[in-house]
Amino acid sequence: MISLTSISNLHSNELMKRGIAMNITIIGAGYVGLVTGACFAELGMNVLCMDVDKQKVKKLEKGIIPIYEPGLDELIQKNTPDRLIFTTNLNEAVQFSDVIFIAVNTPTLENNISDLSHVFKAAEEIALCMKGYKVIVNKSTVPVFTGQRVKAIIKGILQEQGKDIPFDVVSNPEFLQEGSAVNNFLQPDRIVIGFESIHALDVMRNIYSSQILRGVPLVATNIETSEMIKYASNAFLATKISFINEISNLCEGCGADVSVVAYAMGLDDRIGAKFLKSGPGYGGSCLPKDTKALLGIGKNIGYSPRLIKSVIEVNTAQKKLACKKIKNAVKRLKKRTITLLGLSFKPETDDIRESPAIDIIKYLVNSKAMVKVFDPKASENMKKLYSEFQIEYCSDPYSACDKSDCIVLVTEWKDFMELDFRRLKQIVRTPVFIDLRNVYEPDHIKKSGFQYEGIGRR
Repeated sequence: MISLTSISNLHSNELMKRGIAMNITIIGAGYVGLVTGACFAELGMNVLCMDVDKQKVKKLEKGIIPIYEPGLDELIQKNTPDRLIFTTNLNEAVQFSDVIFIAVNTPTLENNISDLSHVFKAAEEIALCMKGYKVIVNKSTVPVFTGQRVKAIIKGILQEQGKDIPFDVVSNPEFLQEGSAVNNFLQPDRIVIGFESIHALDVMRNIYSSQILRGVPLVATNIETSEMIKYASNAFLATKISFINEISNLCEGCGADVSVVAYAMGLDDRIGAKFLKSGPGYGGSCLPKDTKALLGIGKNIGYSPRLIKSVIEVNTAQKKLACKKIKNAVKRLKKRTITLLGLSFKPETDDIRESPAIDIIKYLVNSKAMVKVFDPKASENMKKLYSEFQIEYCSDPYSACDKSDCIVLVTEWKDFMELDFRRLKQIVRTPVFIDLRNVYEPDHIKKSGFQYEGIGRR
């Protein structure tokens, strides 16, 4: 088990020289914090993960993981408590390591400004506990200039206390995709480090040495550029999704098949196939939040990013289009039973934040339809966060489709990739299938006796 005091007085560079495992502190045991902590532990480091939620910490100590992410629970159970421990004691967390990652939530407020209160609170409390040199690493997604604000907060508190303690602030954005986050961390496309001092850069190089030695590109730049890289990356992915959704709507109007169009486009290595898949709009914890935050950043510097505005508008319209498809397919919604297969915004996660399913359910419930749903992992989150929804949660796809007037495939879980349409034909009231993810070939569904509607194809 990790000793909280045995090597905490040695700086990270010295630890690496002696071949001793580094100590790493993570502030925040949410999605990013847990993945970061578990993966660092898997790489052989001693990790102390701190969170203010006492119940969450107690569960984590027992191996109970608050989120679903493939492979994460195995890593946490494997490394706890030998290389990964949890605490609610911030002072203990600060003294444990000279490298502290801030991985707290930064939601976007209604005015498109990022809520940085948790980041600044963490910075304040770290400063109050500091007794020696620290590298404070922003792992949370934060707008440009946040690193400088964190630096100013810590410097101000140290001065108020009459402490002359050196420290460095670093930007190290995460590029985790829900559903494959563990692999994304252990085998990343790139590592981005925003720094001001060479010493801090050396510390970060040591932390990521195993990935760097495997040839993972390291982008070392200033803090502001590092902060912008994260937003620019997610905004580009959101743009690709909204672009192909615009093309899908054009395809639907002129009889073209967007699936073939996207496939052919993706063969051009200047474009690439990833994120060129039409659907009911993007969701999740990153793309909606980060595109909106870019609008806020633009407002602060007196610039209006028109393309980003359009991306958000297209995404909002795409969710409404999905609702319109359902209405057109069944003619009237009142007292009709509509089945939704999938609640999470993407497969292999229980995250329902900004999921298209939420907008669809709201529309159906307001239209007096009866809604039945099934999701392999996300039902409990929907129950908890949207308890006002008067919908029926089912235990499998077929019970959800029983006596249905319209089946809507919302999330492309593996559970829905090989549905038995002959069986479905026997249990539904009306054979209508709306494939919002273009999983199935239209002819296959039609031959099974169903009316078929896809996105950008018929």
